[in-house]
Amino acid sequence: MKIGFDILGGDYAPANCLEGALQALKTLPADVKLVLIGDSELAKSFFTKHKADFSRLEFVHTTEVIEMGEHPTKAFSQKPNSSISVGFKLLKEKQIDAFASAGNTGAMLVGSMFTVKAIPGVIRPCITSILPKENGGFGIVLDVGTNADCKPDVLYQFGILGSICAKEVYKIENPKVGLLNIGEEAEKGNLVTQAAHALMKDSKDFNFIGNVEGREVFSDKVDVVVCEGFVGNILLKTAEAFYELIQKRKRSDAYFDKFNYELYGGTPVLGINANVLIGHGISSALAFKNMLLLAKDVVDAKLNDKILQNFQ
Repeated sequence: MKIGFDILGGDYAPANCLEGALQALKTLPADVKLVLIGDSELAKSFFTKHKADFSRLEFVHTTEVIEMGEHPTKAFSQKPNSSISVGFKLLKEKQIDAFASAGNTGAMLVGSMFTVKAIPGVIRPCITSILPKENGGFGIVLDVGTNADCKPDVLYQFGILGSICAKEVYKIENPKVGLLNIGEEAEKGNLVTQAAHALMKDSKDFNFIGNVEGREVFSDKVDVVVCEGFVGNILLKTAEAFYELIQKRKRSDAYFDKFNYELYGGTPVLGINANVLIGHGISSALAFKNMLLLAKDVVDAKLNDKILQNFQ
């Protein structure tokens, strides 16, 4: 297995990227290689200094970066030698099995849609985030930012994508899918959630349990929380802010410690024809390590094959 890794992506690249890759090598199986895309001389110097096993590393040189503030579509087309563009080229040519980056999220989504493309039948690919549960487990929420506005049929597909991801990657049997709303009753919510509920209530594609409220997303009631990207991103950022407030007050709690994004590293883009993982721009070395471990799990799970089979 070969995992492509953008070592120029993120606010603290390449230092955190390289340190994260080094940590990942210590945990990943021996048959997993990392293909590092970026400044190869700098990377080789770093891994030589740390006496890494070069037989498990490949280097693809480039120094061009799509910056965080650049327009994703323009930058992707105008910078063919950027680390993100090169990563997608390798992915399309099947020289790598997965591509992970914490670079410009918009450019990663542009690459996903225009290079490897959406799985036929998928209206809108999306991304997820982990929701730690009080009982020790966890669920996922989708979408968390890719699609700010969604039609009811898109939310229905999120139920399918989230259910497959929860089962195949996170090993949750028969995941309970809930629609995030302002009340449990079918008639609650805006026109979009009301129409989505009508579509989802008799679904044979996933285990729909009905509407769930915000106070229930961390409970065992639901495993997959479906919502528009606008709503999901606010939910995610609120949870992150709550964790930061606890840290500032120097409180330690085994449950709330699970809200640390570093423990999960990144998220796969669901509904495309390849394994693409997006990380947080502020990713630390630990976050990069865990993103690379997740990339390995996503490849092993054959997630895209399972989604393709479902939509066929």
